[in-house]
Amino acid sequence: MFRRLFTPRWLGALALAVLYAVGAFQLGHWQYGRHEFKLERNALLDAHYRADPVPVREVLTDRPVDRARDDWTKVTATGTYAGSQLLVRNRPNNGVFGYEVLAPLTLPDGSTVVVDRGWVQNSDRGAAVAPDVPPAPQGEVDVVGWVRPAEGTQDKRLPAGQVASISLPDVERAWGNKVLDGYVVLDSELSADGSAPLRPARLAEPDRSLGPHQAYAFQWWLSMPVGLLLIWLGLRRELREEQPGRAQRPRKVRIWDEEDY
Repeated sequence: MFRRLFTPRWLGALALAVLYAVGAFQLGHWQYGRHEFKLERNALLDAHYRADPVPVREVLTDRPVDRARDDWTKVTATGTYAGSQLLVRNRPNNGVFGYEVLAPLTLPDGSTVVVDRGWVQNSDRGAAVAPDVPPAPQGEVDVVGWVRPAEGTQDKRLPAGQVASISLPDVERAWGNKVLDGYVVLDSELSADGSAPLRPARLAEPDRSLGPHQAYAFQWWLSMPVGLLLIWLGLRRELREEQPGRAQRPRKVRIWDEEDY
C-alpha cells in the first residue's frame, strides 16, 4: 500500500488531503477564536452592565476607548444638551430598522459627550422624510448610560442632520464641535426637577448569545482526517481489485429495451 501511495496520482491526492487538513485546522482555530471572543464579551458585560456608575470623565477622554477594559462601563454625567440632535441611519433595534438619535451633552468642564438617546422608527412617508424625534430636554440633566467605542466612518453623503455611523469625524463635522472619543448609550436621564423627559425608545440590551462558533470549530477539526481516510479506502479497494484469482462481479446483460422494438 505504501509503495502504491508514492505514485504520482496518489501523491497528488495526498497533497490535496494534507492541504484540506491544514485549512480545516485554521478554520477551526478561527471559529474557536470567535467563540472565545464572545465569552470575553459576556464576562465584560457581566462585570460592567449592571455595576454602579462611575463619572464619565474617568472613562471618556481624547483617546480611543479601550475595548478590553472600558467597553460597556456604566457611567454618570451631569451637563446640558447644547446643539441639534443627529440621526444615525439604518440602525436595527429588536429586528426593526430606523434611526439612533445622538445629542451633544456639554459637561461643566466644557467638553462634549456624544449621548445616544435611543431609537426611532423610519417615517411612514419614506426614507427621504425624517421621522418625528422627541427633543432633547432643556437645562441641566443627569445622565446614566454605558460607554461604547466610536465607530469607523462610512464616508457617505447624507441629508443635513444625518450620519451613517457614530464616528468622531462625521459627528464633529455635523456639530462643528470637538467631542470626547467614544459615546454613551443612554440608560436614564433626569431633569433638574427630577422628572424623566420624553425620549426615543431604549436600545435593545446587548447580545449575549455565543452562537455556533464552538460547534463549527469542532466540526472542522473532526473533518481534518477525512481526506486521508478516503485515500486509505481508495488504495485498499484498488489493491483488492488487483489481487489474482479475485472473483469478478458479473456484468449486467441487457435482456431487452424499448428501443429494440
